[in-house]
Amino acid sequence: MTDARFEDGDDRPLRMIAQAPDDVPVMAALLQDAVFPITEMRRDAKRRQFALLLNRFRWEDRAAAARENRAFERVQSLLVVQDVLGVQTQGIDRGEKDTVLSLLTLDFAPGEDGAGVLTLTLAGDGAVALRVETLDLTLTDVTRPYRAPSGKAPQHPV
Repeated sequence: MTDARFEDGDDRPLRMIAQAPDDVPVMAALLQDAVFPITEMRRDAKRRQFALLLNRFRWEDRAAAARENRAFERVQSLLVVQDVLGVQTQGIDRGEKDTVLSLLTLDFAPGEDGAGVLTLTLAGDGAVALRVETLDLTLTDVTRPYRAPSGKAPQHPV
């Protein structure tokens, strides 16, 4: 068995922009259960940018994979947040270089004049809060999809 390729189907790399509070839940749904090494979080204070390279589960392909009895997929994606004024973390130790984090959801709490706080909630009570001047997120798939190592879709108790 070989890894899935974009050329094998009609799927194209995902590229999504969120610039309004109503866009965030859509992006959060696509990022649910994404995993990433702690070393893949970067803040560039000079460029006012926060970037995160993560391995996201392809929720948009889940139903088709189940229906066609084929492997579930993940893909490496880059989440970039612009206009970041400050970053705070909770429940994670940046010194633990071998830590792999799991993203549960994104949430945006608007403030005045388009500013606000974007919170990345992590499994295990961890969180990353990004204070932003404006809401400006981009999610871009940067690799071809690959077979999910577990072979399963993430499960959540109802």
